[in-house]
Amino acid sequence: MMISIMRPCYRLVFGFTSAARRHRVAAAVIHPFRRFDASYSRLLGRRPLVGNLRHFPFPCTASASTGSYVRRHSTSVETVGENKGFERVYVQGMAAVKPLVVDPIPLDGGTVVNNGGSDGAKAAAAAAEEEEEEVEMELPIAVEKEVPEIEKEAWRLLRNAVVNYCGNPVGTVAANDPAANASPLNYDQVFIRDFVPSALAFLLKGEFEIVRNFLLHTLQLQSWEKTVDCYSPGQGLMPASFKVRSVPLGGGNEAFEEVLDPDFGEAAIGRVAPVDSGLWWIILLRAYGKITCDYALQERIDVQTGIKLILNLCLTDGFDMFPSLLVTDGSCMIDRRMGIHGHPLEIQALFYSALRCSREMITVNDGSKNLVRAINNRLSALSFHIREYYWVDMKKINEIYRYKTEEYSQDAINKFNIYPEQIPAWLVDWIPERGGYLIGNLQPAHMDFRFFSLGNLWAIISSLTTPKQAEGILNLIEEKWDSIVADMPLKICYPALEYEEWRIITGSDPKNTPWSYHNGGSWPTLLWQFTLACIKMGRPDLARKAVAVAEKSLSKDKWPEYYDTRTGRFIGKQSRLYQTWTIAGFLTSKMLLENPEMASILTCEEDLELLEGCACLLNKSARVKCSRLAARSQVLI
Repeated sequence: MMISIMRPCYRLVFGFTSAARRHRVAAAVIHPFRRFDASYSRLLGRRPLVGNLRHFPFPCTASASTGSYVRRHSTSVETVGENKGFERVYVQGMAAVKPLVVDPIPLDGGTVVNNGGSDGAKAAAAAAEEEEEEVEMELPIAVEKEVPEIEKEAWRLLRNAVVNYCGNPVGTVAANDPAANASPLNYDQVFIRDFVPSALAFLLKGEFEIVRNFLLHTLQLQSWEKTVDCYSPGQGLMPASFKVRSVPLGGGNEAFEEVLDPDFGEAAIGRVAPVDSGLWWIILLRAYGKITCDYALQERIDVQTGIKLILNLCLTDGFDMFPSLLVTDGSCMIDRRMGIHGHPLEIQALFYSALRCSREMITVNDGSKNLVRAINNRLSALSFHIREYYWVDMKKINEIYRYKTEEYSQDAINKFNIYPEQIPAWLVDWIPERGGYLIGNLQPAHMDFRFFSLGNLWAIISSLTTPKQAEGILNLIEEKWDSIVADMPLKICYPALEYEEWRIITGSDPKNTPWSYHNGGSWPTLLWQFTLACIKMGRPDLARKAVAVAEKSLSKDKWPEYYDTRTGRFIGKQSRLYQTWTIAGFLTSKMLLENPEMASILTCEEDLELLEGCACLLNKSARVKCSRLAARSQVLI
């Protein structure tokens, strides 16, 4: 099976000392690609696309089996022999190919420059050099944008949070709060999920080394033995976090060596395995390749093996009748007891995204074709399941309100035997006429109607929702701005568990009291995911509004981990200050809004082939009935 992929490339890097040469070569290279108007101006000296590098995207469409072949023959501008002026464009991997000849291009002053490959090239180049000063005056002058003080502070704090291992950067600590150094708990460790916004900030800044090192070192930790009470989890489990420790060497010479000490959940509160760590690792691996074009990292045997181990752990056959991933409470960002055991939306959205990313990166051969087939089948089933059964709006809630129960039939409408009395009183008055959202969890006879921000936002980013549903989620956030954003974006979930419900579901957790921490607290780190979703749906105005709200308080409040109260006015009562993913999330949001074209390489577009594919169609048994036919109009919206 040939898998169609889209891989943008950023191989053109310009560094000219001559303004005339910069104009001549940039015009010659870019002229065939006029459709990239937004990036064209940047190559002429305006704000670079990624940090201080002059990167330019060229999408490369290829099948998975020919991806490496296309990359070997991508175009790039290189120094050839003694030619230091970058005046010839060669195709990589084809030494015998003649230099690219470009038609004469008139400059602003009317002078015609022939860019190599003709008898008049030297004369034209000499004429251009003579008029260099005049041309420089006519070209647009690059004006350095003044960086706001809050962004300067954020970058300084982010760099101070960097952790080094054997002299190389490998991640960032969870928090760098001087007031809490005496009892850091595990905030002095590098968490996989926490590092993702830091990694994106560095990647968008053009600093790639720390992300590459992080990916490779955490991959090595995947193979470590994990044991809790004489029992070992699956081989593909990624650690929740790791810490760099100095261990004394033997011999009595007071020498030390640095080692990585991972935590797979055996030291975590509740001893819960981090299901989302492996999913975040795959998502970050794809983002690294998309931004850097370092696809050789993805194709390494150890990296391919790591991807397959994670997927094998997630795709293992079990007793479940649903395509959603079954997990225990506390196995994701909400890592304490909050009643999300079963099939929480956050895990399903990350699972779907990781499957989409893996399908792009896996090298297709005889040894992987069965895995690719399993990925396609799971993607198809999972997208239908979430879109059909997790989505609620005013119309759907009214249908649930009129559900019949105890339907014993393959044609049942109320497939999960949901009792209408489960519809909470707060939802009746809260759900707007315009918009909707994906519920937090679905199990037999149970629907969790709470709104979970991360799951809904990532469902938009990964195209787990339909375009209409994605638009509806942003409409709901806009309509319920005072509930979900208010004084600090964004609520991790809404509403909070209170009174007897809080006591029973959380076990009277003193940290997850109503409107605090995971129980309705406001988490600024969710800002970058909100920004990504808004840009994808053409609503950057919403993201700018949320960033402006956060910008008023974050620096003044010393970059807290989370905020408390219904509106997020108070710094969390147990919140760490100088929380790294708060800082990185803010920076990533700002850079995405400045360069919205970068958002497209971090998201996934709708894949219509997935919607058409269904394992049920391959089975001729009369017992197999698929509800897709009845709901196709909903799925394809």
